[in-house]
Amino acid sequence: MQGYWVCAILAVITIVTGIFSGHAIALGITGLLFWIGGVGVREHSLYAAATVFATYAVGVVQRPSALGFLIAALLLSNLRATWIASQWKPNSNEGIAPPRLGETWGDKFSDQVPLWLWPKVRIVYYVSSACFLALTAVGLVVLFLRGASVRPY
Repeated sequence: MQGYWVCAILAVITIVTGIFSGHAIALGITGLLFWIGGVGVREHSLYAAATVFATYAVGVVQRPSALGFLIAALLLSNLRATWIASQWKPNSNEGIAPPRLGETWGDKFSDQVPLWLWPKVRIVYYVSSACFLALTAVGLVVLFLRGASVRPY
């Protein structure tokens, strides 16, 4: 659940940054991919955890900061935890997941929404995040080949 909340908070920060920096569309799409990636992390998707980490790591490489490295470390720990959680055997006594809560708004947002949403958006997320990462890689290659310095938003 921690991974979901990290991705959700990161999505909100990314969207708010986009609004104030004048790049609302680009950072809005990135924020949406972070949030849906968090939904995938909550549902033990290794691909979603890797995609969120890779997307954020590219941004940290472009604009390094201490806070950026801390968040990247949290996302890396999410990737590790998701990998471990995806290996669990649900039929064993140790693999029984705790019941999902739905009493408060926070419970519904972090327990019920991912359970309902992930099966519906999983394929769209796979395709759109792969395209997003491919475009990001092309942009980094172009910047590298031009020898241009990377400018912040």
